[in-house]
Amino acid sequence: MKNISQSTLGILATASVLIGAGAHAAERQSELAGVVNAIAVPLMAKNNIPGMAIAVTVGGKRYTYNYGVASKASGQKVTDATLFEIGSVSKTFTATLAGYAQASGDLSFTDSPAKYLPELAASRLAGATMLDLGTYTAGGLPLQFPDDVTDHKAMVGYYKSWKPAYAPGTYRVYSNPSIGLFGYAAAKAMGWPFDDLMQQKLFLALGLSHTFITVPKADDENYAYGYSKAGKAIRVSPGVLDSEAYGVKMSASDMLRFVEANMDGSNLDKTTQSALAATHTGYYKVGSMTQGLGWEMYNYPTTLDQLLAGNSADMTLKANEIEKLSPPRPPANNMLLNKTGSTNGFGAYVAFVPSKSIGIVLFANKNYPNSERVKAAYKILATLDDDLPAANAD
Repeated sequence: MKNISQSTLGILATASVLIGAGAHAAERQSELAGVVNAIAVPLMAKNNIPGMAIAVTVGGKRYTYNYGVASKASGQKVTDATLFEIGSVSKTFTATLAGYAQASGDLSFTDSPAKYLPELAASRLAGATMLDLGTYTAGGLPLQFPDDVTDHKAMVGYYKSWKPAYAPGTYRVYSNPSIGLFGYAAAKAMGWPFDDLMQQKLFLALGLSHTFITVPKADDENYAYGYSKAGKAIRVSPGVLDSEAYGVKMSASDMLRFVEANMDGSNLDKTTQSALAATHTGYYKVGSMTQGLGWEMYNYPTTLDQLLAGNSADMTLKANEIEKLSPPRPPANNMLLNKTGSTNGFGAYVAFVPSKSIGIVLFANKNYPNSERVKAAYKILATLDDDLPAANAD
């Protein structure tokens, strides 16, 4: 599969890989390039985004469009090798690792986290399951750790003294400490440090060569700088369970490979296939959104309004009562799966539809509103599939 790159800001892309074949395919290809440019340029200007990578997969063909700079100080341009912080999109990798652990027989999602962290045996978390942690329903763990939780000892102490606001499995409260502990416990179950498992097992199994938890010195030149609202160059700061919740840095091209593996992993080993499938299982609904592991899913075709609601501040910052799916809904191709992610200096959005073999990645070195990302992606997807009328994305 050939990568076609467009790196000139404001110039229409000239990708040479066709969507299908013939004159109609050429027209669609030109339309895609025009749509991406028409969206990217004003989006970057409106949100003061220094650099951006937009990657699209259509029927197994990949297209990448690179804009602006990875560093304002050096003027280094965004390329296919540029590494972006993907924030909470990292949770989809954490979920995949946990799925790998379950497929390998190292854990069960019905286990208590105390099975892997015995120090939690007397805590209220002992009454929750690994699945509760992975789907943000353990009882109301907060979005972030308190400021005084700065190391492993403080983390354990926090979990031991934490008091739930809700019964496990009843309310969704989006939480880094929740899915962070999910990933940490999964790594304990597998007997390796989380970072090592990600780098040496999962990323390798998925064929991701430009994806890292800790960017090695050899690749540091490709690591973009993020930019704060004030325009200051920043990168993510270390934090407790940061690797598990928001720690991945990667290229848009690698993320596109991950998207394609999620849509069709038939070329992967059976354990990795099972791990990916586990993340697509639906466990409960909040409005139109079905919660998987990491991924958040919608019946397809979905409307822009549904996607905006599912990626709104209310979903991130408020407790939402869930509609539990019993039994859980098996993976289904005719769904749109998506995830947003942010650090202080970066903003990411990923969406794909397995039944249509289409997917999109938006990486930027600026944290800008989720609504802007969703609208931009929806417009591009509407160019690829007539089931999503472009008018709905205005």
